[in-house]
Amino acid sequence: MVKLGIDCLRNDLPSVMKGRRVGLIANYTATDGALVPTIDRLQTDERFRLTALFGPEHGVLNSARPGEHVAFVTDAHSGLPAYSLYGQTRRPTADMLAEVDVLVIDLQDIGSRYYTNMNTLALSMEAADEAGLSVVVLDRPNPLGGLVAEGYILEPPWISFVGGGAMPNRHGLTMGELARWFHNVRGVGHQLTVVPMAGWRREMLWQDTGLSFVGPSPNTTQEDMVLLYPGTCLFEGTNLSLGRGTTHPFEVLGAPFVDGHRLADAVNRRDLPGLRARPTYFVPEIDPWQGEICGGIQLHVRDRRRLEPVRTAVELLALCSALYPDAFWIAPADGKPSAFQRLAGTDRLEQWIQDEGLRAAEHYVDPHTAAWQEFREQAQAARLY
Repeated sequence: MVKLGIDCLRNDLPSVMKGRRVGLIANYTATDGALVPTIDRLQTDERFRLTALFGPEHGVLNSARPGEHVAFVTDAHSGLPAYSLYGQTRRPTADMLAEVDVLVIDLQDIGSRYYTNMNTLALSMEAADEAGLSVVVLDRPNPLGGLVAEGYILEPPWISFVGGGAMPNRHGLTMGELARWFHNVRGVGHQLTVVPMAGWRREMLWQDTGLSFVGPSPNTTQEDMVLLYPGTCLFEGTNLSLGRGTTHPFEVLGAPFVDGHRLADAVNRRDLPGLRARPTYFVPEIDPWQGEICGGIQLHVRDRRRLEPVRTAVELLALCSALYPDAFWIAPADGKPSAFQRLAGTDRLEQWIQDEGLRAAEHYVDPHTAAWQEFREQAQAARLY
């Protein structure tokens, strides 16, 4: 079984942590291999003193809704101050760090640049630099493995909290490697230490690690959802629901105007690698279409290693645009970057879909660009395994 960074910390404590005051960026879904929360592990470790908690999106308790601001609280279990990095600020402030010497980060990423934990990592490294603090990142597996990257290299004008740098939708790096990538590319984390895993190999998907899967956010439900997310998350910038609040978020998509049988047939005729669609009906708990019966499809992963989630999603966008030209829409820009553009990392994808339909995917996932070559070199320099 793979040993996580938190497990390796027991026998290999970085010298910068010994006898110091430690602030921890994590939530209660971050656990060791025995499913004990990292918060508990660090609070009972006598080699240093845990003084503060910092919660990413959804908070230390991982209970807030998507996009919901989280307030400061005193964590009832640990008795520690739990500062929010998804409320008034998205990075630790000087006041929050007043009782901290070392900032430890233990967040699970799910292999996609939209996932906000990786951008909390980058902003926290930046804040630590300004405060003169050391940063220790406890590494965790990329559940999509580390061999495959796929998608479009985000263009600098579209950098945001759902796209922290010029990388593809599916990046192929672990959390510790992301920290090294941000250090090398964005120049943050001047006093960075990564505690690596033991036994992780790049070809491993999550089921190969021997670890229990703990969803790091409320709508991160299981391994196939994570595999689909680098593609299906693009639909968050459209008027189709991704089933947030249902038992299969990011695996289903639809709307009241969608005929799921018709859409499933269209998808399956494409014979997309590793994937099969079936018609379904669902009622989302949040907008779009909160409380309304939506027709649509559920995407079933038949071969996890052959699946191409980003290409699949772009073809789905094109199919929906063709089947429902008067009902399906992509969020407009209205003079500023739209939600869809921030997720896509460009303003070109909409035009490609409009002009070329299914061929839009060839442009969007083209791995032969200069930007892709630059990312490959940067990713290679950041690798730990």
